[in-house]
Amino acid sequence: MKKLLYLFLLSAGMMMCFAGCRKFSDSINRNPNLPDTFSNPKLLTYAIQKLDMGLANPYGLLYTQLLSEKVYTDASRYINISFDFADYYAVLMNLNLIINTRYFNTDEGAAANQQAVARILRAYYFWFITDRWGDVPYKEALQGKAKIDPAYDKQKDIYTDLFKELKEAAAQLKDDSDSAAAGDMLYYGDVKKWKRFAGTLHALMALRLSKADAAWGQREFNAAISIGIFSSNDDNVIFQHKSETAYENYWYYVYTVQGRRWYCVSEPLVKFMKPLVDPRLKIYAAKTSGGDYVGMPYGLVGNEAQNIPAGNVSFQGTEIRKRDATSYIITYAQALLAKAEAEKLGWLPGGDGTAAADYNKAIEASIQQWTGSNTGAATYIAQPEVAYNPAKALRQIGYQRWVHLYMNGYESWAEWRRTGFPELTPAPNNGNVPIPRRQGYPLSEHNINTRNVDAAVSAQPGFNGKDDLTGRVWWDVK
Repeated sequence: MKKLLYLFLLSAGMMMCFAGCRKFSDSINRNPNLPDTFSNPKLLTYAIQKLDMGLANPYGLLYTQLLSEKVYTDASRYINISFDFADYYAVLMNLNLIINTRYFNTDEGAAANQQAVARILRAYYFWFITDRWGDVPYKEALQGKAKIDPAYDKQKDIYTDLFKELKEAAAQLKDDSDSAAAGDMLYYGDVKKWKRFAGTLHALMALRLSKADAAWGQREFNAAISIGIFSSNDDNVIFQHKSETAYENYWYYVYTVQGRRWYCVSEPLVKFMKPLVDPRLKIYAAKTSGGDYVGMPYGLVGNEAQNIPAGNVSFQGTEIRKRDATSYIITYAQALLAKAEAEKLGWLPGGDGTAAADYNKAIEASIQQWTGSNTGAATYIAQPEVAYNPAKALRQIGYQRWVHLYMNGYESWAEWRRTGFPELTPAPNNGNVPIPRRQGYPLSEHNINTRNVDAAVSAQPGFNGKDDLTGRVWWDVK
């Protein structure tokens, strides 16, 4: 009898347990570190936080000799060929989730604005990727496991679609205080600035076509002006680092955390800036132990570079290496230099008079951006070597763009490839290996997406059938 009673009670207890277990949420079995839903504001914030990715990298800075290596000089001597783009595509996949959202939470901002800012950022990232690698996955990209072997699109076709995306995104933006996209840590809901971001990005892309298709470039540049471009340094696309490990400056991490004094200001840059008493040099470079600014010779063999005493050359300035330094992604001075070039080329009206005015304003904006004041700008601009000269205006614009783009290496490199300015000499005693004109596709693509990456290499005339550093992307015309 006791045994039967025990079994009855045990059975009842189990039934009660099963019934009680039904009261628990299904979320008890979800891993919080592997979410199966997403938040548009968090995805947007993440994409903005990653804007600094391309600047937290020495390669472009070394290719255009804004920096020189002091210890290990392989990057300056063009040894590394293959570069990964997976991190950029990861950001793009997040942006695509916003763009393709079916039901928007309007408490997070107007659906139109959530989509538009994501489209502008997606255009920026794809532009950055295609200018480094050439033809890349575009239409079939961003499908994750559903398509691990996407086809490669021609760079010209990518540019065509990005121009369309920027026009549509700018028109889509809804300007009222209740419509701002939540998670916007770039402009904090200022829709007018997002629109000017779209226009400025459009203009810079249009100028890339100056040699590949000038007529098309002119049309797109004028379309960008119609959208509107940056009007002051307040519009700059920046990443403001913080005094927290997760958001600290890459160069602080290199110099201070890792203790790697590997990078100096280059000899070519110092030789250009120092005779002109450029107000920006005191920010760009630290003084030597002798109290002077001395550039590091570029591209030396490792032991030659190491044998130069550290106190004899200028490392990056302390402002550049601060933990909470500002990174400049796209700026007002860039927009003005682009406009000055477009006016000199005849893409915009005004000729040399308007070009000179925008050129001068660009230098002033650059000095203000880097030093925090306009002190010395007028004196600097008045020097014969700097003052706008119609006979050599494109060269002057190119050199001022190079100086201004300090620490924005990949953009500086793209403009050097397009314009030929500054005039650079490759690393010495290097078997006549030229300065790179693109970067090789990731090894993972050769292993996983072999057929499509091989087809992309073969299809690009400027590659000569090789996936290396010497091939020219579509707009990089000889």
